[in-house]
Amino acid sequence: MNATVDAEAPVIAVRGLRTQFGVEVIHEALDFEVRRGEIIALVGGSGSGKTTLLRAIIMLLKPTAGSIKLLGQEVIGISDRAAFQLRRRFGMLFQQGALFSSLTVRENVAVPLREHTRLSARRIAEIADLKIVLAGLPVDAGSKLPRELSGGMLKRAALARALALDPALLFLDEPTAGLDPVSAGAFDQLVVQLKESLGLTVVMVTHDLDTLWQATDRVAFLGEKQLIGYAPMRELTVAEHPLIRAYFGGPRGRAAQEQADAK
Repeated sequence: MNATVDAEAPVIAVRGLRTQFGVEVIHEALDFEVRRGEIIALVGGSGSGKTTLLRAIIMLLKPTAGSIKLLGQEVIGISDRAAFQLRRRFGMLFQQGALFSSLTVRENVAVPLREHTRLSARRIAEIADLKIVLAGLPVDAGSKLPRELSGGMLKRAALARALALDPALLFLDEPTAGLDPVSAGAFDQLVVQLKESLGLTVVMVTHDLDTLWQATDRVAFLGEKQLIGYAPMRELTVAEHPLIRAYFGGPRGRAAQEQADAK
């Protein structure tokens, strides 16, 4: 396969995905793909399987059937060794940050570097400080414990850890949940800036309508066990499917669109 084909291949390719818990089927024959350099959001009503899809892609959940290729590599049935290597190539920001409470921010950011590299302790600390600044925090935040940070700073600290290994792909689970509008807007801007400066591909699960308008290239709408809409927000919000119309057609959806139009 030549370099041109590699560059144009989807970063994520999901084909015929079926996931279920017991007798409850969450996805059935679901197809989904992400192109290099996009910011994609997964949305849908409660129970539509957004987080389940994300967990399947990042190898935290094994689907019942189908194929998931991540950065060109099939992950269903992947060996532990291959999965360990593949995890070096993507970063994950969990909804609550999932920082180790007894470690400083610098030590938290250093965890994946210690796990996946043989760099010296000094070099690891230097890289951790660089990632902390890249995530929009002051360098002195590195010496603080998670409990000493505000909600917005916690998100950025978790983002710094997700960026520690220079990933090609970044996953975000409800990145602005619990943040005030100003902090949420600043985080959205940071994600867009990182995408543009680092060439990242970003996939997020979010309920934040402002984020959908301000930060995404395309939005994937899950419903009826399928992907029932996948387009930029301006196209998706005029879709005819009743689930999509109900989701975006209420007062909050209209307010978010009006705010986006005003910018």
